[in-house]
Amino acid sequence: MCGILFLLRTADREHDACEVEFNKTFERLKTANAARGPDAQDTVKRRTKKLEFTYFDSELRLRGHDRISQPHRDAEGNLLCWNGEVFEGMDITLDENDGAKLFSRLRTSQTTEDIIDLFGSIEGPYAFVYYHHDLRRIFFARDPLGRRSLLIHKPSSKSPRFLLASVSVGLNPAYSLEELSTEYIYSLEVESLEKATNLVSAFSQCLQFLPRQNTGGTRIYGSISKINRTIPSDLAAPSSLKDIPEHISWAVDQLVAHLDSSVRLRVCTIPREKQDEGKAHVAVLFSGGIDSTMIAYLAHWHIPPDEPIDLLNVAFENPRKMLVRAEGNIGGLPKREKKQKLKNGTDYSAIEVDYSVPDRVTGLQELEELRSLCPGRIWNFVEVNVPYEEYQNARETVENIMFPGRTVMDLSLAMALYFAARGEGQARNSKDGVAASYTSPARVLLNGLGSDELLGGYGRFRTAYKHGGWEAIINELQLELDRIPTRNLGRDDRVISSHGKETRHPFLSLSVVSFLAQLPVHLKLDPRLEAGLGEKMLLRMAANKVGLVEASSRKKRAMQFGSHSARMTPGEADKKGDILLDD
Repeated sequence: MCGILFLLRTADREHDACEVEFNKTFERLKTANAARGPDAQDTVKRRTKKLEFTYFDSELRLRGHDRISQPHRDAEGNLLCWNGEVFEGMDITLDENDGAKLFSRLRTSQTTEDIIDLFGSIEGPYAFVYYHHDLRRIFFARDPLGRRSLLIHKPSSKSPRFLLASVSVGLNPAYSLEELSTEYIYSLEVESLEKATNLVSAFSQCLQFLPRQNTGGTRIYGSISKINRTIPSDLAAPSSLKDIPEHISWAVDQLVAHLDSSVRLRVCTIPREKQDEGKAHVAVLFSGGIDSTMIAYLAHWHIPPDEPIDLLNVAFENPRKMLVRAEGNIGGLPKREKKQKLKNGTDYSAIEVDYSVPDRVTGLQELEELRSLCPGRIWNFVEVNVPYEEYQNARETVENIMFPGRTVMDLSLAMALYFAARGEGQARNSKDGVAASYTSPARVLLNGLGSDELLGGYGRFRTAYKHGGWEAIINELQLELDRIPTRNLGRDDRVISSHGKETRHPFLSLSVVSFLAQLPVHLKLDPRLEAGLGEKMLLRMAANKVGLVEASSRKKRAMQFGSHSARMTPGEADKKGDILLDD
């Protein structure tokens, strides 16, 4: 994980009062982006007659053994800020750094098409800024799924500078940042900007939107596959997860193989130094649900047997939930009586804080199933308990990091990820062991996100089937796939990476996405079956087949509800998730 910060502005304004003020903000941006890459930070400044370019990059070393510092640059003037991982499409040994190898390939690219072809041939999460000296162009983009954050501010009369950043410092008058769209690879013509009289007016004319996919479709990782629209014929619904019908069996085996390969690529490339023997290098954001459990189980087969795996399980002290315990559900009271109860407040001092939230309960249950299936492995179940006061103290920090996400839902999810990724809590080595303080040293966090979108895990898929049959489910699956790049991944990346950690999504490998997208819909889910069986049916059958029997039938529960991070105070009880925090 790395932090990218790029600034382009007019060169003759360094003494302008507005620029002097902006420099203070820019230093804060450097600090925020440095937190993503604690191993090394460096800045490269370049200046022409009219323009000033600043490239800042921080480095979290998770590939190879060389001490790499970014930005990557050469004597010819080429320069790369790279925040990503290449897992497929390029031969990289365990001793090599993927950023350095990618830069070497980019240096040999002679045309814009060469550069687009290169990025269309690699699979992995990434964001980058690349200056090609001979072409006099700055290229920048995120991967097609948007698994890494990159924010963009375009020059305006109020803020006449171009800015790219992995993370910001929150709402600020110095910029108007938004998520960079994943639809294109972008190219900025430096030579044309040099000739322009005004950076603000010339910028849009010098910015090109380059299609990621060519007409022949040879850039296999240049876009996201489309959903198979085959309508199933009348097939009998499966009777159980254990008795897998013949027409589904091959798909179950293929899903296990694809997921296993994806997990392997994400855990075997981590450098393991001698001084870190006996410490966890990988952690799983773990709720005990089917997604995180399947990922944890597959990781077990590819991580050295004497290396622990940390299971990060977060729980919040939620005053709103405590009020329900003390007063009952006041939501059903008349408005005046409810308002009076909230005004008078509740004395929580007599209420014992209980962190037995739903995800803690299922997490502990699933821990025992993992220990039974993998008896030689040390599973550190890390209980991350978050007191309400600590939540309040961290709120402003998290709101700044997650920006431009600003909704009630953004905060609920971001808070859960922020504390889980920090990994500070207590752990037990056995079921009846004594809890001891523990902070996870793992810098790679595996995340089960993506399975609900790809395999039909949401309740709305049942509703779609009820009103429109299989075709409606296909439409819903395509909609879910289309909006993966614009929903949560950039925000999640900003939050988790603020601790110098990197999140990896095995379900969101483009290879796994392509496999699942091309499967006929009836192999992935069956809304005719009951909850805990029909949604994500294919994954449930796969989990059951590998021995995760309890996990295979567990119903979906959203992270913010399972951890009790949603709507933390009684006054927030009626706020919908899409409401802005300022409202």
